[in-house]
Amino acid sequence: MESFLKRFFGEVDSKMKQDTNISNYCKFDSQLLTSFTSSLYIAGLVASYFASSLTRAFGRKPSILVGGAAFLAGAALGGAAFNVYMLIFGRVLLGIGVGFANQSVPLYLSEMAPSRYRGAFSNGFQFCVGIGALSANIINYGTEKIKGGWGWRVSLALAAVPASILTVGALFLPETPNSLIQRGDSNEKAKSMLRRIRGTNDVEAEFEDLVKASAVSKTIDRPFRKITERRYRPQLVMAIAIPFFQQVTGINVIAFYAPILFRTIGLGESASLMSGVVTGIIGTGSTLISMLIVDKLGRRTLFIWGGVQMFVSQIMVGGIMGAKLGDHGGVSGGCAYLVIFLISVYVAGFGWSWGPLGWLVPSEIFPLEIRSAGQSITVAVSFFFTFIVAQTFLTMLCHFKSGIFFFFGAWVAIMSVFVYLLLPETKNVPIEQMDRVWREHWFWKGIVEDQYEACKKDDGGITTSSA
Repeated sequence: MESFLKRFFGEVDSKMKQDTNISNYCKFDSQLLTSFTSSLYIAGLVASYFASSLTRAFGRKPSILVGGAAFLAGAALGGAAFNVYMLIFGRVLLGIGVGFANQSVPLYLSEMAPSRYRGAFSNGFQFCVGIGALSANIINYGTEKIKGGWGWRVSLALAAVPASILTVGALFLPETPNSLIQRGDSNEKAKSMLRRIRGTNDVEAEFEDLVKASAVSKTIDRPFRKITERRYRPQLVMAIAIPFFQQVTGINVIAFYAPILFRTIGLGESASLMSGVVTGIIGTGSTLISMLIVDKLGRRTLFIWGGVQMFVSQIMVGGIMGAKLGDHGGVSGGCAYLVIFLISVYVAGFGWSWGPLGWLVPSEIFPLEIRSAGQSITVAVSFFFTFIVAQTFLTMLCHFKSGIFFFFGAWVAIMSVFVYLLLPETKNVPIEQMDRVWREHWFWKGIVEDQYEACKKDDGGITTSSA
């Protein structure tokens, strides 16, 4: 919004309006603007480390509550901001909220869901993130039209609405059976909760898995050190690689800067914001589709075909912008809308593959003894590379120009090959028996099989799936 840029980022506003010599690709290159965007992710990275300890010691529910409270405080500061420092501090508080929520909510969902529906439940996380992003785009489109230039305050303050729902709703959530057992609550209480959420009294086999996994986890004093052992090598690689690849798909370029990108190709302020709404609708719809098919087609199929769809669309966007958009002027209306269409195809590909699966797969592959630590590593890696992409994108756009899409397209090709070769299928596998997929994989079995047998002996006869 121009009123927002004028108040807090005057340099960008001046370049956009007055500097006729500057390249289309460089109008929004401002380290202060990118610092505002990316400060959330540095705060989230730090918060995710503390969230791991809180989640392990006190349960998933308290972490969700802390996240919601931080969201509320950040929304209040953002809406009331009168200088850029207050604005960034509010953004930092939002980052703390995201750090705690991203650490605890995927774990909560994966532990509460039955194994045959775990993919759909966990993909619901990304689906609701998509609804939030879509809502934000619609709100921005509406508040931009408020006369007086204070619409941005409404946009930022309305973050308090979902924050309130999260905070108040968490008060009514039951704790997961996994967490109840891990924290030493009575086994009968945990079994009762398991019966309640499964809707049947026949839970003995699953309950025994949970108890045995908890027995192993209680012998672990330093889970972050434990996860570096050879027997957890596949999980550690995925905890780092999947969130890294998720960020270098280039999706956050679209999520953060879609309106700026659309203005770069010559669309007006309202048209750019409306284009963000359109891509938000498509992304949310495709994530809903993913929820319906992920437990039928499997994780690998969606990862690979989503990657193909993203790769093709990014290469085509880069080619069109390279051929049609120079340093000055715009592109024709037809080309501009073709770019929007191709970006929508890209967003759809991400929405039913790397978007939801980037959170689903890490949340379901860790044994209980390293689960909280593993999820924290996933979140921290995601935040770190989100920060890097957010902080460097506008500068990269200025220097790479249309080549930025070829850059991200190359990463999409690499990650699709990675999944094809190294990620086993995890659909319909009970979460406490997930270790078997690594022992049956052509590559990972050579790394974990010997360690698995040795650990069974070291555990003095405790032969659990999580061992």
